[in-house]
Amino acid sequence: MTATTHALQLAKAAADAAEEKIAERVTAIDVSDQMPLTDVFVIASAPSERQIGAIVDEVEDRLRELGSKPIRREGERDGRWVLIDFGDIIVHIQHEDEREYYALERLWKDCPEIDLTAIESPARPGASSSPDGSDGSDGSDGGSGATP
Repeated sequence: MTATTHALQLAKAAADAAEEKIAERVTAIDVSDQMPLTDVFVIASAPSERQIGAIVDEVEDRLRELGSKPIRREGERDGRWVLIDFGDIIVHIQHEDEREYYALERLWKDCPEIDLTAIESPARPGASSSPDGSDGSDGSDGGSGATP
């Protein structure tokens, strides 16, 4: 069994959100063969509790935009390792020290790492783009351009 397409899309969105907040060493592991409760672990780290909080907020916001709400969140009080369970994926955001100490990648070394660069980022609702890669905006305030 491999991770579902939906889980891979959520993992990509979570990774993109984490990287947007300057997370370090963002990786994803397909745990679907070993763990019946979820398909993917996304792991990211940061050097401070404040940055961990910013990453957590951005990941939750991004996945909420895609219609996925967290089932549970653990570790927020200490802010050194926050786990966010979205069902299909579990996101671990760790302080650098905790990441080194607990070494989740080593614990799950029998599971394949997911190449996040090979997954297309899911479209964000309300964000349209034109074929030239722009957002379709001409830079105006949205008015008709006609004078009264």
